[in-house]
Amino acid sequence: MNAQPFKVQVPETTLEDLKERLARTRWPDEIAGSAWDYGTNLAYHKELVEYWRTGFDWRAQEAAINTFSHFRATVGGLGIHFIHERGKGPNPLPLIITHGWPGSFFEMSKITPLLTDPGSHGGDPEDAFHVVAPSMPGYGFSDHPASRGMHVFKIADLWAQLMTEDLGYRRFGAQGGDWGASVTAYLGFAHPDNLVGIHVTSMTRPTPYLGPGSKALSEAEKALLKQRESWLLAEGGYSHLQGTKPQTLSYGLNDSPAGLAAWLVEKYRTWSDCGGDVERRFTKDELLTTATIYWATQTISSSTRLYYETQNHPWEMKQGERISVPSAMAVFPKELSRPPREWGERSYNVQRWTVMPRGGHFAALEEPKLLAEDIRAFFRPLRE
Repeated sequence: MNAQPFKVQVPETTLEDLKERLARTRWPDEIAGSAWDYGTNLAYHKELVEYWRTGFDWRAQEAAINTFSHFRATVGGLGIHFIHERGKGPNPLPLIITHGWPGSFFEMSKITPLLTDPGSHGGDPEDAFHVVAPSMPGYGFSDHPASRGMHVFKIADLWAQLMTEDLGYRRFGAQGGDWGASVTAYLGFAHPDNLVGIHVTSMTRPTPYLGPGSKALSEAEKALLKQRESWLLAEGGYSHLQGTKPQTLSYGLNDSPAGLAAWLVEKYRTWSDCGGDVERRFTKDELLTTATIYWATQTISSSTRLYYETQNHPWEMKQGERISVPSAMAVFPKELSRPPREWGERSYNVQRWTVMPRGGHFAALEEPKLLAEDIRAFFRPLRE
């Protein structure tokens, strides 16, 4: 095992530079009364940036982050950062949980204790997991890929290597949302002998086989495809930009912390079950911890490249192909895409399908208890 203990420790010079840049923010104008219609609201963002500059305590957040057990290991030639928390129960099941964009490993901070120590949170110790929460390449404290082609397929292969070769877990489960769901799905597809099962909160990948011999689309599936098309037109501009010219975007966002935060926070508001008030779901400290991780690690460029790499390596199922391992989907009402079960069953071996009463795209942060309970219930009969 080449994993070495790691401590999150942002240099003081980085934090001082951040505050200086925030103080020098050159604010744009805004259409009066436009609220969030054109993007991040000016009044709210000024308030958030001022708090980031004068009230936000990164060192307190850093100390909380460091209560988890952090490591770095060289996997496939890249330094990979991950949290590895041992479960408290008679036979914990190894579980790798993967974040997406614009998230990070920090997204898993609420759910990890619920999974590792269910007995202390109203659950059964029999449901405990050994949780591994890595930073994807180009995110957080993992290395930035220096060459082309770091797409979700390669990340899934890295995770299989991390779990089996570096951590010694021959069999394990996987969970994820957003890009993490795609990584998780490909883990199940490409490494079925190692996977006990997979649990996701999104099924945008793979594209199921819809050619000759496939079952006709149901009305619910037709509605899904129409919803996805409408969503891309209304909200998908960021994805098209990040999937085509991420480098151009990076010059602004890597240089301006106010610009970076605006780009991130607008997604937390739009994609969550917050009813238009982002702080109904996330505190300023949570939003700014995420922004500070991106800023301090200079990963906005490397993270958005995942869109380019994966969109240039689409995953389309061929006739007869299927993810064979037991699969579960938790459908949160404000998720970007909410497929019907029959859509999932085209590509996945669906064993559990839960329609949640509330929550959005950032399920692990928004509704950690609901998500943890569903993960426990799904894996309960799959434990060896």
